[in-house]
Amino acid sequence: MTQFNETDLTEAVVNSFDQTPNPRAKFLLQELVKSLHDYVSKTGLTFEEWEYAIDFLTRTGQKCTDTRQEFILLSDVLGVSMLVDAVNHRDRDGATQTTVLGPFYVGEHKVTPHGTDISPNNLTGERMFVQSRVTDLQGKPLAGVPVDVWHADDDGFYDSQKANYDEVGASARARFITDSDGRFFFRTILPCSYPIPTDGPVGEMILQTNRHPMRPAHVHFLVNAKGYEPLITHVFMDGDKYLDSDVVFGVKDDLVAKVEPRNDPAMPDGSKANGQWHLMTYEFHLKPGGGMAPKPLGTKAAEPA
Repeated sequence: MTQFNETDLTEAVVNSFDQTPNPRAKFLLQELVKSLHDYVSKTGLTFEEWEYAIDFLTRTGQKCTDTRQEFILLSDVLGVSMLVDAVNHRDRDGATQTTVLGPFYVGEHKVTPHGTDISPNNLTGERMFVQSRVTDLQGKPLAGVPVDVWHADDDGFYDSQKANYDEVGASARARFITDSDGRFFFRTILPCSYPIPTDGPVGEMILQTNRHPMRPAHVHFLVNAKGYEPLITHVFMDGDKYLDSDVVFGVKDDLVAKVEPRNDPAMPDGSKANGQWHLMTYEFHLKPGGGMAPKPLGTKAAEPA
């Protein structure tokens, strides 16, 4: 008879999944059991610590809504999101580097004309013009490619974090379709560095462990061209003081762009500039392949992502 004690328990639990029909599911579950049991044994986990962990995970789930994903945030700050990203993108072949999706890819990303100001209601932020291009690995422009963009405002908040989001709708968030030369461009405000949400269990963990909660300033991009791997990435602002200590470990050197302060009376598309503005230029290179791009949180199954 098997003795369910510290010596034999792990093997018994691993073996209990032997009849799992899906080989990959069987492998993942058995390796998970081994890792969890090894953690408990190595740390000598107490009942009080185990109960705290159960409560922490319960509260993490309870904090999730249609527009907030606390579990993604937990994965981000533990570096798991970036590790999953890294093992799935080991060979980039010159393609643009990837990084975390983050917990704020929410709501609608409506197709928007090039040159649109995607943050027209933010009157306090410094203005920024973003000009970009999408190509293949040989530099050939890719036309008709949907590109979703989103970023925080100059107070460090995403639209979905605001109490009036349901009434006001999306801000600093849009979808552009590349032109015949693979280009797209838009106006917005200069993002700032900001803290991750600290009003939930993940923020509690960060503050209690004396880690800072800050992310360097960035703009999110999701580029989804047919026949190419979906590209999920950020472009970071050069010079941000948190580039080397991003709380979600998302920064890569190739994703840092120089954002130039400009005083020209007009932006590159001819739109009038009132005072100083900033120019971000970045080119995305896509790798051939396939895959499903994620849908924004809060979208219904029948809606286009």
